Parts: sequence; C-alpha cells; structure tokens
Amino acid sequence: MDRFPLAAILCFVVFTSQESKSVVADGSASQPYRTAYHFQPLKNWMNDPNGPVYYKGVYHLFYQHNPDAATWRTQIAWGHSISHDLINWVHLDHALHPSESYDINGCWSGSITLLPGDVPAMFYTGVDSQGRQVQNLATPKNSSDPYLVEWVKSPHNPVMIPPSGVGESLYRDPTSAWRGPDGVWRVLVGAEKNGNGVAFMYKSSDFVNWSLTESPLHSSENTAMWECPDFYPVEENGEYGVETSVQGNGLKHVLKVSFDSQEAYILGKYVGETDEFVSESNMVGGGLDLRHDNGKFYASKSFYDPARKRRVLWGWVNESDSDEDSCRRGWAGLQSFPRSILLSKTGKQLVQWPIDEIEKLRSEAVSFHGEELHGGSLLEVSGITASQADVEVSFKIPNLEDVEALDPSWINPQVICSSRDASVQGRYGPFGLLVFASESLTEQTAVFFRIFRKNLDSLVVVMCSDQSRSSLRGGIDKTTFGAFLDIDLRHESISLRTLIDHSIVESFGGNGLACITARVYPTLAIDEAAHLYAFNNGTRAVEISRLEAWSMKKARLAPVTHSDEGLSSTASTAAAWLMT
Repeated sequence: MDRFPLAAILCFVVFTSQESKSVVADGSASQPYRTAYHFQPLKNWMNDPNGPVYYKGVYHLFYQHNPDAATWRTQIAWGHSISHDLINWVHLDHALHPSESYDINGCWSGSITLLPGDVPAMFYTGVDSQGRQVQNLATPKNSSDPYLVEWVKSPHNPVMIPPSGVGESLYRDPTSAWRGPDGVWRVLVGAEKNGNGVAFMYKSSDFVNWSLTESPLHSSENTAMWECPDFYPVEENGEYGVETSVQGNGLKHVLKVSFDSQEAYILGKYVGETDEFVSESNMVGGGLDLRHDNGKFYASKSFYDPARKRRVLWGWVNESDSDEDSCRRGWAGLQSFPRSILLSKTGKQLVQWPIDEIEKLRSEAVSFHGEELHGGSLLEVSGITASQADVEVSFKIPNLEDVEALDPSWINPQVICSSRDASVQGRYGPFGLLVFASESLTEQTAVFFRIFRKNLDSLVVVMCSDQSRSSLRGGIDKTTFGAFLDIDLRHESISLRTLIDHSIVESFGGNGLACITARVYPTLAIDEAAHLYAFNNGTRAVEISRLEAWSMKKARLAPVTHSDEGLSSTASTAAAWLMT
C-alpha cells in the first residue's frame, strides 16, 4: 500500500474498466488534451522540472516522474529526456530511482551544477528511511557520455541534513551551486523555520563536505515553506543571460521561491565576499509579489545555456481536472514552453519570452494590419489550426479619453479579473483574444486587457486570462488569473503573444512583462472545431495594428528502445533520428 497509494489504485481500476480500454497516451483523437509541442513524458505523472543543463552539445531535462501511474506517488523518480533544440525530445531511462536508505522514500527535486572540467554534479532531495528530507549528491558513471544515461549516487550521502529547529519534512529542493570570489561553492536549500520561509545557504570547498552558514541568504515572515528556490544573476541593460557564478558590477540577482501554489521572486544585489543579499523588496504572499507567471505555473527551474548565451526557464503546469481524469488519459502534467529570461529595461522586473527555436514549428500563417475593432465586435482569425497555434497581436488605442477610474481597493489584479471577466463591458476593455472558442461561443477562453485611470497622470493596464467559460464540463478548476502590465500607453501599444496547444494557453503581455498560463478542457472547441477570435467588448474602439498567427507543427518525441549496443549508443541513435 505504501508503494501504490489510493490514487494509483484508482488509476489501476480506471484502466482496467471496459470504458477505458481504448485510452492511449498519444496525440490521437482519443486524446484531445494531449499537447503537440509542449514537453510531456509518454505516459504517467510528471511534476517539477529538475536539473536542466546543456552538456557536450545536448540539452537535458530531468523531472519528477511516477513510473507506475498517472497520479502522484510517494516514491518518486527522476525522469530524463534529451534534445538538440529544446523542441524535439528523446525519452531515456530514469536517471534516479529510490534505492538507498537516504532516498528510499523518493528522489525529489534538485538541480545540476557543472564542476571544473565540465563534470555534472546532481543535488537532489531524498526522503530517507526515517522520513527525513536530506540532500544527496550523484555524478555520471561516465562523464564523457554526452547523454548522461547512468548516474552514481555518492557514498557520502546524505551530504546535508535538516538543521536544528527545522522540521524533518520542511527542508528540500537544493539549487544549482555557484562559486564565490574565494573559490568556495555555495548552494541554497528551501525550508521553513519557526513558520517562516527560509533559503538556507551551505558552503563547500570540495563539493562533498558542506557547512551551514551562520545566516540564511534570505527569509520572510510573510510566507511559510519555501520550495524549489532558484538563485541566479541577470545583467542590467543586457541582452544575454549570465552564468550562475558570475558576480560583480552591472548585475542584479534573482531569488525565486515557490509557496502556496504560486511562484514569487525578488531582485537585489548579492555581495559574494560577504554572502549578503540586499533585496529591493520582500516576499509578501497573497498574490502581490513579482511573479514568473500569474497562472498555473509552479516549481520552476532555470539554467544557463552557454550555446546561446541565455538563461532558460521551465515551470511545471499541473492539471485542472481530477485524478480520475488523469487516469483515463494515462498521463498528467506538462512543462511550460521553455522561456528566455532577461531583466527589463527599467530594472524593476524580469521579462520572459518563448525561446526562438519555436519558430521552426510554425507552418501555415495568416496576418492583417490596421483592423479597427468597434465596441462589441468580433473578428475570426481563420486559415490556421486554432487548437495548435502561435499568435502575436498588438492593440493600439486611438485615444484615451474618459478612462474608467481604478477602484483604490483593487490592489490584486486577480480580483479585478475575477469580478470583471470578459463578459463585463467597460470603456476600454475587455479586448484581446478568444481561444478554444466553440462556433456558438458557448465555450471560450478569453485572454484580454482592461485600461483604468489611477490618477490624472497615470493609466493602469490589467491583463486577464478568463477560464470561467472554458468548458461545459463540471468539476474543473476554472480560476481566472490576472496581472498588472507595466507599460506606458503614451508611447507603447499593448502586445499579446499566446501559445495555444490543445489544453494549455500560455500568454505573454507587453513583450513578456506579464505571463499567464492556463489549462483548459473544452468539450466542443477541440481540434478542428476550435475557433480563434480577436474581440472587443468595451464601448470604445481599439485598433489591431498587427496580428500574425501560425499553425504549429507537432514536436517529435522518441522513446529509447534498448539494444545490445548499450544505453549510450541507443540514446545516440535516437538523438540522431530527431535531427533528421
């Protein structure tokens, strides 16, 4: 029973029922919600991205995976997939399984660091035989293998254990490590102490023996347990990513943590000589922090890509329906499309954008310019596959007179979007896109904007993702999400990019200043029956200065089938197939 909890038993019952014998985990008509170009394992449960790395010309993504069922389990493993372009993937054998006393109850989230000589070292959380969360180390069996198919757990494990005063189940998810000016390694571990979120720091000269520093890097009295911390530098006024150990002038550092089903980050200055992180703000909770994404996006992990001089981010996008639904599908969980991360020109927040490689999947295209959308109008975007698309649109506001006042109590954008959804008419908004819309508009997911006046000299743009009418099905989370968009309407148009992929809607407002990810499960607007519209439900006209949309081709996923040639040779053959 410990190995197969109730949810896994449910999956077994569902899959052996007569009703579900035809269910397959592929992109066929029986799987309308399986994505075409977002990363998914071939089957079963997936959650946090772990240890992404670029190594010897190959991209690696590890992730939390249940090998046995489409639901979460207690003895989780590390799935492993490789790619040459972050688009097409080969699924390899699991990199880590629970096997030792220090991880017998699961190999949980962690990160990878490249040591001198470009030798990968993997930190991960194990739950030991006593139920404690401890930090462990693993290295490749053969570091000359670019596919890293076999890993060896360190004989020194566990290399870190919960500090005094920290609960045994409140201590996990080590970051990638970085080297200080003294050549000593640092790493963070997320935790909760005395009810507060904490990022503990450890130091080591040999990457095996680790000592807890006197003070944590950062903590907050406003939040509880900090999961999946990430800590990395970003360049001020820069166009490229920065390697994790780089420090000095012209940089800020990002501390990202996950808590309460949301992600939050703060910016600050990190002084490597003293390990002091002087933050510009604090984690406050309640949905009011800076966020990588204001929708369904959690446990994110970034890495520096030296091949393209960029920092790339993934986040886990979980399901919005039930375990029983997951069991019928045979899978659960997606990864967001990989995003590049930079510091905004103002230096006040991050900007994210789908990596450029996505353009190789674009096929049929449509575009138009200078289309005016009068109040209450609808314009269909036809000629592409609306259930599998990439859409870019810019809205121009001809004049901004008599803008509605922003209620001073509206400090949380999600509250604004929930109370004033796409059906509520305002003056300037809602306007945007209707995706996964049925012909009668009975089903629709609206990604839209509203404009308010904060005072005589200040306008506020709110970006919303409204799932309230996304499906006729019940029992689905249809939360509406919202974000403030920090743009100057006197000099900028309002841009929106939306990635549409069967059951996921990833939206980027203001060229990546605000991101919202949603999961939807339409019953009518699926596959060829899905429609895409630009709309304006405000009373004032807006202009589409530019709209371009593309159908998206399906990414390639290859399972590795073992042969007598050996694991690495088989991985090489599969990787070569992806490149043809």
